[in-house]
Amino acid sequence: MSTTSLRSAPRVGAQRPRISSVPPRVSSAGGEAVELAERAGLRLDPWQAWVLDQALGERADGKWSAFEVGLVVPRQNGKGSILEALELANLFLHGTPIIHTAQLMQTSRNHFDRVNRLIQEAPFLRRRVRKIRTSNEEHSIELTNGAFLRFMARSAKGGRGLSDGELIVLDEAMFLTAAPMAALIPTMSTKTNPQLWYTSSAGLAESEVLRAIRARGMAGAGGLCYMEWSVAEPEPGVPLDVDDEEHRAQSNPSYNIRISAEYIESERQAFAAALDEWCRERLGVFDDPGTAGRVLGKATWDGQEDAGLAIAGTPVFGIDCTPELSHTAIAVGGRTEDGKRVVELAVHRPGTSWVVDEVVALNERQEPAEWLIDPGGPAGALVPDLEARGIPLTFVTGRDYAGACGAFVAAVLAGELWHLGDPILGQAVADGRKRDIGDGAWAWGRKNSEANIAPLVAVTLADLGAAKLVDPLDNIW
Repeated sequence: MSTTSLRSAPRVGAQRPRISSVPPRVSSAGGEAVELAERAGLRLDPWQAWVLDQALGERADGKWSAFEVGLVVPRQNGKGSILEALELANLFLHGTPIIHTAQLMQTSRNHFDRVNRLIQEAPFLRRRVRKIRTSNEEHSIELTNGAFLRFMARSAKGGRGLSDGELIVLDEAMFLTAAPMAALIPTMSTKTNPQLWYTSSAGLAESEVLRAIRARGMAGAGGLCYMEWSVAEPEPGVPLDVDDEEHRAQSNPSYNIRISAEYIESERQAFAAALDEWCRERLGVFDDPGTAGRVLGKATWDGQEDAGLAIAGTPVFGIDCTPELSHTAIAVGGRTEDGKRVVELAVHRPGTSWVVDEVVALNERQEPAEWLIDPGGPAGALVPDLEARGIPLTFVTGRDYAGACGAFVAAVLAGELWHLGDPILGQAVADGRKRDIGDGAWAWGRKNSEANIAPLVAVTLADLGAAKLVDPLDNIW
């Protein structure tokens, strides 16, 4: 007796992208690339083979139908295997000089290792290799016929070192900037059959070059083959359903093939405090360009709201003003009875004339451990009057403040810092941008933030004082 299983097959990733634009062609060299990769031991999935078929389309004169190829797909789906097959085919079938670049040299080295392993394990390829070179700045494979494949990190000096390539791969394209591209593209004008690949996960707020490529791809620009796996944006005002399996399958072609549904769900839970980042990395959602320089996304901050919390024990206060002294914020930080770390915007009003009396009243009523203030910032104008009224001020300057900013963000992202959901504070967090101060340190930047961030600075100071109160051995001043 035959039986029929009622259990449905698991949903697998979409083998075609949500967005694609492919120039007209009469043939394709993609099939040859797929066959060579398989002979070398690299078996491609259907979507990977499809990408190569589209990108390696040929015109009637034998030239590539696409001068540029853009491939955007979430991480760990197998983009690297496509590039391995592409580079093997160009190197061994077409004798093309190839340059592969990434933002970091370590990323390029990792790709070199994979390509070199394929070659070394395939005798029919290995015997055509003349030289393999490794150095701190470049790894390369050179064939007996003079064709080569070089792996490099991108240089701030733009197109220098890339002009020898006829196929140029710009991996991690979300980090590309305009100046290097302006230097690179003219160098390809003298090549016989050039092709330029941009490969990336979804763009950051600062990814102007990748965003422009995407816009041209969506408009069907000639000479550009653009393919993007991503989730469709919801209607205005409707939140994205991050738990919808269809979204996960549409944006990840290797869903339930190379990446299990269980892993993606575990990953989603691990990113609970950084949901914006997860949506970009896993669902292909481009960051809003208006968030350039932003440190905390709205979803991340909102995820740490608990209006029912209350500070128990001794509080610590922070004070900050806008540069023009148009508004002043007083914030409080401390711990709940069960040890949760929490901050709250206590007072936020226009001007400064009310501040000293308000601070004196809070000081008498709350008996805080201390009041933190940056004497070099706008609130420094209040110091003489506050000291004259006997307020116990603690001055925070320079690197200590930078450390406080980093610790504040780290605590939010780790799900260790809570707030009560004040909308004014929430807007300040949304508007907060970084200001680099050297050696990798940063602080909240007033000039490059879009609006009033005094509430954000005040809670950062209050949280710093509260952290010191809990662990007095950590004397950061």
